[in-house]
Amino acid sequence: MIKWIEANKKPLAIVAVVSALIPMLITAYELVFKGKEAVAYTFNSTIGVLIILYYVLLIIAGVSIGIYWLINQIRHIIQLKNEKTNMELMHLKAQINPHFFFNILNNLYGLVDKDSEKAKHLILKLSEMMRYSIYEGQRGFVTLRKEISFIFNFIELHKMRYHKNVEVEFIVEAEDEDIKIMPLAFIILVENAFKHGVENLRQNAYVKAKLQTSKENIYFEIENNFDSQTTTEKGLGLKNLKRRLELVYPNRHKLETISTNSIFKAQLTLNQ
Repeated sequence: MIKWIEANKKPLAIVAVVSALIPMLITAYELVFKGKEAVAYTFNSTIGVLIILYYVLLIIAGVSIGIYWLINQIRHIIQLKNEKTNMELMHLKAQINPHFFFNILNNLYGLVDKDSEKAKHLILKLSEMMRYSIYEGQRGFVTLRKEISFIFNFIELHKMRYHKNVEVEFIVEAEDEDIKIMPLAFIILVENAFKHGVENLRQNAYVKAKLQTSKENIYFEIENNFDSQTTTEKGLGLKNLKRRLELVYPNRHKLETISTNSIFKAQLTLNQ
């Protein structure tokens, strides 16, 4: 508004001067040339009607300009808010990439000398996952099919790097795998199941995941056992996921975590 006023100083000054001079000139004309003792502007005279109409139009113009400015300000605020949301999402996504790749790279380092062929296969699989995470992960939405494939690759990669028996199950019951979903929506929950469960158990470790879809929602559930004697620090992963869900699915998601008797379960529902 201030910029607009500064850009239109001269026209506004002319309007202000004219608005002030019109009643003064008419009053002077009526008093001096017509010899009237007083002048009253009413709807009974043509001049009065014209003057009143002029000021009514002036008020309407001023109110219109004010409304136009207010709408522009609201639009600008919404735009800034959206830009801030997008920037925050990009920052959160950027944190995901190293979050679960770090441990795998660590293991690959030790595997190169022991089993080079297995290490090569792991590197290729890791390359596919990183490509998806970097390129597809930066999109607003991806197909559920791609997310499912990414999770299967992640599970396969982890199973290859362990030297112990781990029961891993991932059941998919999807009516439509082409529906759109936030990228990397489930990987933090899957990664946590391995990191806080399988990593710390010497035997009988398991991870069981299930993905179901309907016309109304997408439901993901994952369960793992863990060593209750081992204390685990809370990382950024779950906090990151919660914030992303708030930004992408406001009031359209439900994330619950349950921990009892050395069993941890996470349940995530996304409403379409």
